[in-house]
Amino acid sequence: MTWQLASFSLLFLALAAGFAWYERARPPAKVVALVATLAALAALGRAAFAPLPNVKPTTDIVLLSGYALGAGPGFVVGAVAALASNLFFGQGPHTPWQMAGWGGAGLLGAALAHAFGRDLGRWPLAAVCGFAGFAFGAWMDLHLWVLFTDHRPAEYLLIFGRSVPFNVAHVVGNVVFCLIFGPAFVRALLRFRRRFDIVWRPLAPAGAALAAVLVLAAPASAADRTVERAVAYLRAAQTADGGFAGVKGGESSNAIYSSWVIIGLAAAGEDPGEAAARYIRRQADTVTDAGDIERTLLALRAAGEPADDLAQKLLRVQGRDGSIEGLVNRTAFLVISLRATGRPASDPAVRRATSWLVRQQNRRGGFGTGGLGSPPSIDDTAAAIQGLVQGGRSRRSRPVLRAGAWLVRRQNADGGFPLGPGTPSNAQSTAWAVQALVAAGRDPRRVRRNRSRSPIAYLRSLQGADGSIRYSRTSRQVPTWVTSQALAAIMRKPMPVRAPAAARAAARRRAERERPLAALLSVVAAALFP
Repeated sequence: MTWQLASFSLLFLALAAGFAWYERARPPAKVVALVATLAALAALGRAAFAPLPNVKPTTDIVLLSGYALGAGPGFVVGAVAALASNLFFGQGPHTPWQMAGWGGAGLLGAALAHAFGRDLGRWPLAAVCGFAGFAFGAWMDLHLWVLFTDHRPAEYLLIFGRSVPFNVAHVVGNVVFCLIFGPAFVRALLRFRRRFDIVWRPLAPAGAALAAVLVLAAPASAADRTVERAVAYLRAAQTADGGFAGVKGGESSNAIYSSWVIIGLAAAGEDPGEAAARYIRRQADTVTDAGDIERTLLALRAAGEPADDLAQKLLRVQGRDGSIEGLVNRTAFLVISLRATGRPASDPAVRRATSWLVRQQNRRGGFGTGGLGSPPSIDDTAAAIQGLVQGGRSRRSRPVLRAGAWLVRRQNADGGFPLGPGTPSNAQSTAWAVQALVAAGRDPRRVRRNRSRSPIAYLRSLQGADGSIRYSRTSRQVPTWVTSQALAAIMRKPMPVRAPAAARAAARRRAERERPLAALLSVVAAALFP
């Protein structure tokens, strides 16, 4: 492989990764339009100052775009500006180098904002713009050295020395341009940014009082109030980035809690919202553990979003025996996840996983985490029941009936279910048991062993004054996680939870309007060739 081909391959991969990053971020239509406009402005700025050698506002526009809008938009503004402006100046082997160089200027602007905030003064911004001009010149000198020399260090020094006047002109031009329009340009972009940033905040006291009056004025069942209060609690746990914290009003989101909150809201018939869908899609790009992949996939489907890419990740870690890591819960959720993406029960991967699950049932009907021979638990048995039903086993089949009977025999006197036989009840194990009973065709409201209350009544009894549902009588751990799982059980929705109609419609609208690269290039073309 030649130096030229190797350098082009690396640049191509870097540019493809940058555009894929921007594409997968699913920016809203307003951001796409703004990025397209900025790219067109940067391209036209380069063309307008063509008579002045190497004096152009392009680098400043790109860097300040990244500074105000973030790394993804900044990179795309720079890369597209280079590609579009070369429609005037001529395309060639220099084009991908310019795309990468100006894309890097956008990333530099984002890094500057991350390190020092977005309130730097005129002169610090001008100094960084000057540095970016110098760095861009050195980068393009490297392009000449790689493509057109024998790659001796002395040759690079010669190229660098001959380009000093041009690079100095670029640096001086950048400083002057930034001093003239830099702060005003940044303020305009930041105003726009504030318009498309969505921040969810808890309901104000006055609004809460009004909501309470309306709830009291309208007839509603105890179950309805339980659900409404739980939903309100979960909504108030949403953070600025669209995810959900572990508690109401928390500031730091968590991928695990966020996934379960999205599933719980969908089970209650609530659209998790665009901000939550975008948050969980960002998480989907980074998950590698099988359990995390399954949970994220189910959250995406509950939000109405596609998740075929995560299904492919799961298939790559499925073992030859059909299981994932020889674990019952993960294999059950493999089946549930694959079915959630539309695969039929006859799919070979689904069939193999379901057959493996059947073989792990112990002689009394329960399932343990490690399969046959491991101690059975409520959580694993509940997951296995849902996996078996999703895998095509009839509700009247022997494995499902035996597992359901094993579950019912483990109900405690308070109506709840424990993690393991003989231990106190908890909300999460009870929620799993309820979902499994529903999947097996049984009404959990009628499951009352030894005249106990029903498991759903047990869950309702754990709801606190703030609307959250406690883990147990003695513990209130991770309330958003527990409340979300209990909410799905109270609504009698087994896994996978289907996205409500409103969420599916919103997802379709997002898919139609969020095709960033196509929309971006079309707007740039319209700006350049009106």
